[in-house]
Order: sequence, then structure tokens, then C-alpha cells
Amino acid sequence: MPRNNELFERACHTIPGGVNSPVRAFRSVGGTPRFIKRAQGPYMWDANDTRYIDYVGSWGPAILGHAHPKVVKAVQEAAVDGLSFGAPTEAEIRIAEAIVERMPSIEKVRLVSSGTEATMTAIRLARGFTGRPKIVKFEGCYHGHADSLLVKAGSGLLTFGNPTSSGVPAEFIQHTIVLDFNNLHAVEQAFKEAGHDIACVIVEPIAGNMNLVKPVPGFLEGLRALCTQYGALLIFDEVMTGFRVGPQGVQGLTGIRPDITTLAKVIGGGMPVGAFGGRADIMEHLAPLGGVYQAGTLSGNPVAMAAGLATLELLSEPGFYDRLAAQTRKLTEGLTERAHAAGLPFCADSVGGMFGIYFSDTVPTSLAEVSQGNIERFKKFFHAMLIHGVYLAPSAFEAGFVSAAHDDAIIQETLDIAEQAFAKV
Repeated sequence: MPRNNELFERACHTIPGGVNSPVRAFRSVGGTPRFIKRAQGPYMWDANDTRYIDYVGSWGPAILGHAHPKVVKAVQEAAVDGLSFGAPTEAEIRIAEAIVERMPSIEKVRLVSSGTEATMTAIRLARGFTGRPKIVKFEGCYHGHADSLLVKAGSGLLTFGNPTSSGVPAEFIQHTIVLDFNNLHAVEQAFKEAGHDIACVIVEPIAGNMNLVKPVPGFLEGLRALCTQYGALLIFDEVMTGFRVGPQGVQGLTGIRPDITTLAKVIGGGMPVGAFGGRADIMEHLAPLGGVYQAGTLSGNPVAMAAGLATLELLSEPGFYDRLAAQTRKLTEGLTERAHAAGLPFCADSVGGMFGIYFSDTVPTSLAEVSQGNIERFKKFFHAMLIHGVYLAPSAFEAGFVSAAHDDAIIQETLDIAEQAFAKV
């Protein structure tokens, strides 16, 4: 991979760490990151023209596969009319209407440019609506890199955590309570101690940033009940899961309605985008109607709106999500079968087009359990797959993604490569 090495060395001269998002640097698995020059369907090609079956999918947005012709055409047609206006467009209304129509909890929606911007503003809105300072989040759930969210759990139940990033003063996170995912008892105790100061609970309803971790039965229901009881808002961070795991996200699968939902990734079809929405009475606290300020020069960018609208239209085809979920299960079940045949402790899980693989005997339910898996085996497996043309997330703490372009032949090729890879782990 001389060309990838050359580009990485060159990038390190002008870009911190040689990458513009940390996980791309391959630090957690070792080796040199692949510099991608093009992608089509289920495949990506790196700077050496080496082809990979891609299970990252731009971290979720490529649900149709890369460069779907209808999405590309929509982007091309929009770009001809101008790249950005800084003024309203009809496309913004159309995608807002599409989101409201599909997501049962959303009555009004504000478009932004990233998932971080969406979650950051959703929390500001929750504080402005309730007049309360504190928020509850869960260890292992990532909600973007806003200061108050870059925090690790403290040692005690209500011990406020420590910043997990330099440059974040401790006082910025003094109102952030960090608890264990799937531990409803801890949430109950937190509300008993500080319930009338808690503005919101923010959660990935199915976590994808500590690998794939599902909620245990009763956890999300319990969060909804506690927020209702104490007058706090429940925020579902569906940046990753929205339109990924089903036509209405996790809330469609569970029937649980949050007060605010954050979205990104799929709704932009691969273009930079984000959104947050919820009950009308909450959303009307946003400027220019209310006192909670948010603005963005590129919010509702017309090219991103075109990509998102084309994507959402294709996702509406009958049976799309059933087919996607079935292909994802073929992958996870096939990987598990081959790992066990090789005598390895291994398990896998999936929902919709998301999956997780774990070098452990049982599917984890928290960050602590994910961390107990055999990370060294994952690293060896990652590189054995990569060298034979399968691109997985370069971290044992990230979910994987299957697209509609991953047909039976692609899944079988992946499993054949995995059989060889497991023998080397």
C-alpha cells in the first residue's frame, strides 16, 4: 500500500494526525488508513485501486450503497441551480414534511448541518423549555463533540464526571450526570436526588458508538416514564439509527415517543446534514419564535436536501427494510457460525441495517461489557479481513452497516474471507 502510506505521511504535515476525524487514523487497530478515491454500490477503492467490500458506509448514510444513480442525479440537478443561497428553499419544506410524516414524535423540525449541531441544540432547547440546568447521558453513548457531552462517568452514582477531552473546563460539565447504559435503577436514583433540576435525558436508543448495544427490555420505557413523571424531556439521538434500523427509526420499532429527536446521516444521503425535531410546543421555543437561539449559514443546503429527498423516496419502496434486515442477519449469523467452527468465543447482533461483532461469549449490554471483549482478537480479525478486501470499522467500539447493495453474492464472499480470517485470529 505505498500510495496510502505516501498520502498519510503527506497528510500528517498539514492535518493533525493526518485525518479529519480521529477514528479514521487506525490508531485503535494499528496500521495505515486507506485513502479512498471512489465508491460504488457495496465497494470502495483506495488510492492503490484496491477494492474493498465496505461495511462502514460512511458511518451509516450509504444505506442504498455508494453513489446510487438516482441520488447522484438529484445532486447534479440541484448543483446546477446553485450550491448555497443563505435563504429559504422549497426543498427545505419538502424534507421537513417528509420527516414529520415519517417520524410519529416529530411535529416540527429544524434543519442543521451535522449531528453534533443537532444534539447540541436539542439540549439547549430542552434547557430553555424546562428552565433547568442538568442533563443525563449514558457512558458509551456519543452525541457529538459539544463541550458538555465530552464527559466520562464519575466513580459514584451522582458523581459528576471528568472531561474526556482537553480544552473542556470542568465547570462546563458540572451539570452533566453520566450513568451506565441499560441501568434504569441508576436513572431512578438520579431523578430522586436531582429530578427537579434535570432538563433532559439524552440517549442513543440503540447505541452504535460503543459497538452495537441494544436497550434491555424496560429500559427505554422506564426513561420515558421517569421523564414524564419529573417533567424532564426525553431526547432520542437517532443520528445513526434514524431511517437506518426501520422506516421510523427506533421509536417506530419500540412505540416509545421521545420529546425531541435528533437526526443526520441517512436524511442527507451522504451529504453533510443534521436535524432535530419534536413536539410543536417545544420547537416553538426556538428563535425566531422563542428565546432559544440557533442559526446556521448552510442549514437546509439545497444540494444536501436534494440528496436526502431522493434517498428517503427510495427507502419508501415496499419491503426495503425487511430485505435490508434479512441481509444483515445473513452476515451476522454466517460470521458467528464460522467463528464458532474455528473454536473462537464470538457473537454478533443486528437490527435493521446495523450490526455488531464481539469477540466474547455473550452480546454486551453496556460499555463495560463491550470493553471485556477480546480487543486483540478484533484487531487481528480486522487486518485479516482488510488485507483480503473487506473494510470493517477500524475500532472494536463501532457498529457496522449493511446497504441495499450488499446482495447474497457479496455476503457470501465476505463470509468466505471471514472463514480464512478467523483461522488467523
